[in-house]
Amino acid sequence: MIREVANTRSGATGAQPHPKQESLAKRQWTTFRKNKELFILSLPALIYILVMSYLPMVGVIIAFKQYYDISGIFGSPWVGLQNFAFFFQSQDAWIVTRNTVLYNAAFIVFGTVCAVGLALVMHQVKTSKLLIVYQTVMLLPYFVSWIVVAYIVYGFLSQQYGMLNSVVAFLGLKPINWYQAPQYWPVILVFCDLWRRVGFSTLVYFAGIMGLDPTYFEAAIMDGATRWQIARSITVPMISNLIVILFILAVGTIFNADFGLFYFVPNSSPFLSSVTDVINVFVYNALINTGSIGMAAAVGLYQSAVGFVLVILTNWIVRRISPEHSLF
Repeated sequence: MIREVANTRSGATGAQPHPKQESLAKRQWTTFRKNKELFILSLPALIYILVMSYLPMVGVIIAFKQYYDISGIFGSPWVGLQNFAFFFQSQDAWIVTRNTVLYNAAFIVFGTVCAVGLALVMHQVKTSKLLIVYQTVMLLPYFVSWIVVAYIVYGFLSQQYGMLNSVVAFLGLKPINWYQAPQYWPVILVFCDLWRRVGFSTLVYFAGIMGLDPTYFEAAIMDGATRWQIARSITVPMISNLIVILFILAVGTIFNADFGLFYFVPNSSPFLSSVTDVINVFVYNALINTGSIGMAAAVGLYQSAVGFVLVILTNWIVRRISPEHSLF
C-alpha cells in the first residue's frame, strides 16, 4: 500500500531526478560547453605537456634495459635492477646524495625566507616607478645562464686576477686559491643560487600580497600598528597558504639538483668534488665515462620516484597539522 501511494505521488507531481543523480559524463560535458573558450585557450599548453612530459615517459623502461642504439628501446635486452645497482653500489653514491639533499634543503629554507622578506619590503614601496625598477633588477638574474654566472664568479675568485684576491692582496694577506679550497664552496653555491632565483620567487610572493584585501592594512594602520606588526600579524599569515604550497612543491625536487650550478660554477674542479658533486653531475660524469644510458635513466627514475613520494608525504603531514594549507 505504501509503495502504491509513493508511486502515485511521484507520478502525480511529475518529480524530476535530483541534479546529483545526473551522470558524471553529462556534468563534465556541461562544464566543458560553458567554458569551451577557456579549454580551447589551454589546448596549446595541454599539447605541450602531453608531448614533452607524458609521451617521453615510455622511455622509463630504459632504466631496466641494457640500451643499444641499434636495437632501440624495445629491442634492447632486459637487465632488471642492474642499472640501479651501479649507482647504489658506487662509493660516491652516499656523498652525492648527501650533497644533493643538503644543498636543496638550504636553497628551500634560505630562498623562502629571503623571498618572503623581500616581498614584504617591496610591499612597503609606494612609488610605482621605483617598484618597477626594483622588480626588473631583481628578476634580471633569473634569465642569466649558469655559464655566464660561472664567468662572473670566476672574475671574483680567480687566483691571479680575481677581485676578491686583489682585495686580499691589498690588505697584505695571502691570496686564496678558491678553486682548490672546498670549505668555502657551500656558502658560494648557496649565495649564487639565491642571487639567481630569489628575484623570481619574490615576485611570486609579492603578487600574492598584492591580491590581499587592502582594508586589513588600512584598519591596522588606523589602530596604530607598526610595519613589523602588520607584516607579522596580517601579511605573513594571509599568504601562509601560498608559502606552504610552494614549499611542498619544492620538497618534490629535493633529489634533483641544478646541473648548471654544480657543474659550471665550480669550473669542474676535481679538488671540489667532495662538496660540489651532486646526483646530476655524478650521472653526467658516469655517462661520459661509461656511456651507459640505462644507468642514467635509472638514476633519473630514482630521483623522480623519491620526489613523488616526498610530495605525497609532505602534503600528508601538512594536512594532518593544518588541512586548509594542504596542496590536495
